[in-house]
Amino acid sequence: MQPLLLAQNARMPSLQDMVVTATRTEQPLSDLVADVSIVDRETIEASGATGVADVLARLPGIEISRNGGVGNATSLFVRGAETRFTAVYIDGVRVDSQSTGGAQWEQIPLAQIERIEVLRGPAAAVYGSDAIGGVIQLFTRKGEGAAAPYVGVGLGSQGTRKLEAGISGAIGADKALDYSLGLAHARSDGFDAKTSGAHNPDRDGYRSTSGHARLGYQVNASHKLDATLLASRMNSAYDGFTHKPASPVDDRNHSRLRTAGLNWAAQWTQAYSTRVSVTDAATRYETTPSPYRTETNLRGYLWQNDYRLGAHRFSAALERREDHLNNPALDAWSTTLNRSRSQDALALGYGYNAGGHTVQINVRHDDDSEFGGKGTGSLAYGYALTPQWRATASVGTAFRAPTLYQRFSEYGVATLRPETSHNAELGLRYAQGRSSFSATVYRNRLSNLILFSGAGPCASTFGCYANVARAQYEGLTLAASHHWAGVQWHGSIDLQNPRDLANGKQLARRAKRHATFGADAQLAGWTLGAELQASGRRFDNAANTNVLGGYALVNLYASTRLARDYTLLARIDNLGDKAYELARTYATPGRTFYVGLKWAPQ
Repeated sequence: MQPLLLAQNARMPSLQDMVVTATRTEQPLSDLVADVSIVDRETIEASGATGVADVLARLPGIEISRNGGVGNATSLFVRGAETRFTAVYIDGVRVDSQSTGGAQWEQIPLAQIERIEVLRGPAAAVYGSDAIGGVIQLFTRKGEGAAAPYVGVGLGSQGTRKLEAGISGAIGADKALDYSLGLAHARSDGFDAKTSGAHNPDRDGYRSTSGHARLGYQVNASHKLDATLLASRMNSAYDGFTHKPASPVDDRNHSRLRTAGLNWAAQWTQAYSTRVSVTDAATRYETTPSPYRTETNLRGYLWQNDYRLGAHRFSAALERREDHLNNPALDAWSTTLNRSRSQDALALGYGYNAGGHTVQINVRHDDDSEFGGKGTGSLAYGYALTPQWRATASVGTAFRAPTLYQRFSEYGVATLRPETSHNAELGLRYAQGRSSFSATVYRNRLSNLILFSGAGPCASTFGCYANVARAQYEGLTLAASHHWAGVQWHGSIDLQNPRDLANGKQLARRAKRHATFGADAQLAGWTLGAELQASGRRFDNAANTNVLGGYALVNLYASTRLARDYTLLARIDNLGDKAYELARTYATPGRTFYVGLKWAPQ
C-alpha cells in the first residue's frame, strides 16, 4: 500500500486495519457497519498541514471555518453538524469546552498526533452526550520494538519555522515496557487576519509548543497498564473589533490544553476482557489585552466489559463524566461563573458477524445531575452482497447536553433541554486490492437546537440562549480510490443540504457541495502528489444574506529519501493564490511553500 494515501481521500484503509472508534472495542474494519476513515502519520506529514482541522477537511463529509490564521477560532462540521456535535478524544481522553461547546480545534497540536479515526454519524448510544454528528479519536505515538528517535525541521512561507524531536520503543524482557516521548515547536509571522473594516493591519502570527509522553507496561500475558500525557500552548494574534490607529493594540489568544489518562486492560479469559480508565482534560482560553478567560476541566471514569461467544459479541460499560467550568470576572462588566455537573451512564451493546451478515445494536442511558435522564439507541445492519460489495443500513438517536455556560452564565437559562437528533443512513461499499468505492446517503434531524436568541428569562437584556430551532442535515457522500497507469487516484464528493427547518435557510458556513480529488505516483525515487480542494458558495449568516464565494485550491507535494535515514518533503498549497474566505471579512493564507527534512534511523 502506498504510504501517502489518505483514508477514502488519499489512503484507503485495509479491511484488516483495526479501529476502536465505532464500538469502543478494537475491531477489524471489515466487521464495521459504521462510516469510518483512518488517517496515519505518513498522510499527516505529507499534508503539510499545521492544524488538525486542516487535515480533517480533506476527508469526506467534513468542512471547516476559521477566523483568520492558525491559532484562531476554528469550527469543524461533520456532515454539516456544528462543532459541538462531534465528540473528540485524545488517547481516549474526552476533550470538550463547557463554554463554547465542543473541542477547541486550534488547541490540539498536530505534531503530536500519530493516527486519527473519524466516525461519521451519531454515536451517542456508545459515547453519550455530544456525538450527534460523529466521533473523532486522535492517538499519539505508541512505542514498539527498538528505540526509534526522530528529528524534524521545516521552513515555509510567512516566516514559518518548525522543529520536532522524539523517541519511542520498547525495553525489558519480552519488550514489556513501551515508551514514547515527543516535543515540538512551531511559529509563523502569519498574515493580516482581516480583509476589511477597522483593524490593526499588522501580521497575525502564532507560536505553538507541545509535547506528549506515553508509557505502557505489559504486566503479564493478560494484563497491561498504560499512561498518557499531552500538553500544548498556543499564543496567536487576532484582530479585535475596535482599532485606534494612534494607539494600535496587539490582540492575542492564549490557549492551553492538557490531557492525561491511566488505563488498565485485562484479558480474563479468551472470551472475556475488561478495561478500566481514569482520564482528565483541562482546556483554557484567554485573550489579552481584552480581558477574558474560560477554563473547562473534564474528568472521566470508564469500566468497559466485552464478551465474545463465537460470532456474537456483548459489551457493557459503566461511565461517569464530571464537568467543571470557571469563567472568572476580569472586568467591571462581566460576572464570575463557577459551576460543575456530572453524568452517570450505563451502555449495552450486541454485535453479530457471520455468513455475510453484520448486526450492531447499542443502547445507553445517561443520568445528568442537572436535567435528569436521557436514553439513546442505535441499530445497524450490513450484508456482504459479494466478497467485494457490501450494503449497510442504520438508524440511531443522539443528544447534546446544554453547556454550563448556556445554562448558568448571565445569558444562560437553567431550564434548557438537551438538543436531540434522529438519524438514518444507507451505504454501499466496494473494496478490492487498491481499489475502493463508497456511497452513503443520510438524514439527521435535530430538535431543540440551542441558539442565542432575544431577551428572555436570563439576567442579560442583550439576549438569552433558548431551544428555539430545528435543523436537518441530509446528503450523499461519494468516495473512491483506484490504481491506474501507475498512479493512485482518489477523491470524494459531498452533496448535502444542511438547513434550518423553520425557514428552509442554509445553515451558516456550510456549502451544499464540496469535494477533494488527488493523485499520487512514484517516479525515480520520488513520491509526487497533487490534490484539488473545492467548495461551493456558503452563507456567513443565518439569514443567508452574506455570501461566502466558492473556491478551488490546487496543492502539490513531493517527498524523497535523501539517504537511508533522511526524508525530504516539499509542498505548495493554493498554487493559484486563490483569494477566498472561510468566515466573512477574515483572510486565508494565499499561496504558501513549505520544505521539511526529517531524520529517522531505519
